[in-house]
Amino acid sequence: MRDFNEETITDAVVDRFDGTENPRLRQIMQALVRHAHAFVREVELTQEEWLAAIGFLTRTGHITDDKRQEFILLSDTLGISMLVDAINHRMPDGATETTVLGPFYVDNPPVQPADADISGGETGTPLYVTATVSAPDGTPLAGAQVDVWQSDEDGYYDVQKPGDDPNLRARFIADEDGRISFWSIVPKYYPIPADGPVGDMLEATGRHPYRPAHIHFMIAHEGYETLVTHLFMEGDPYLDSDAVFGVKQSLIVAPQAQTGPAPAAANKPQGSAWMRLDHRFGLKPTA
Repeated sequence: MRDFNEETITDAVVDRFDGTENPRLRQIMQALVRHAHAFVREVELTQEEWLAAIGFLTRTGHITDDKRQEFILLSDTLGISMLVDAINHRMPDGATETTVLGPFYVDNPPVQPADADISGGETGTPLYVTATVSAPDGTPLAGAQVDVWQSDEDGYYDVQKPGDDPNLRARFIADEDGRISFWSIVPKYYPIPADGPVGDMLEATGRHPYRPAHIHFMIAHEGYETLVTHLFMEGDPYLDSDAVFGVKQSLIVAPQAQTGPAPAAANKPQGSAWMRLDHRFGLKPTA
């Protein structure tokens, strides 16, 4: 076929993928073409706007490296990450809801013992976290691998700052009761990286870049789906306008102020006042 025009080109491109042997790949590529072409028609995209979009994606690729994933950030801020997450994680009763991974997860964080202090000397209100990992019916999952990471009080993750030492991140192995415990600091709301193309998009559209205060968890155990989730702090001003649409009511927690002696006091970060957070995570069986 020749002489393609705006009425005929979509079907022609879709037909070119008819010979794709992998049926799932064929379905995805043909649907992508149909929806992308429909978008261009709906907004009647100009040449200048198309070139601006190409430039935006090019800059997104250029700023991405092993410590910053701008494409994930873009997906997050467009709600695509949470939509994919929701479709792929329909959870049974007793299982913890999921949310986005975020761009700052690091593989193989340092393994720490129970009650370790992961604050690395960062300032902030000391927070003692205890958590149990179980099956949906409450059966403890001994040996569960629990990765934890969070930002400091200024809103930065360790990978955003000079130096190679892991900070405010660790891996814990659940004991026979499915329990882990550690010291950290109370997290604070912070802006996602806004010095790149995603930040330019947010500014141009009148959106703020802030995420409500949270701690990340990734929990794995044989026979269960790996859980990627957050715990959000109750009362945070950005719970209803999270820049990446990651908040779920079931993931909002309320650490309690403490006045008595601290458990594992020898590992407690500096600071007289401290808070405690206890939580249960439920994993979804793979079957």
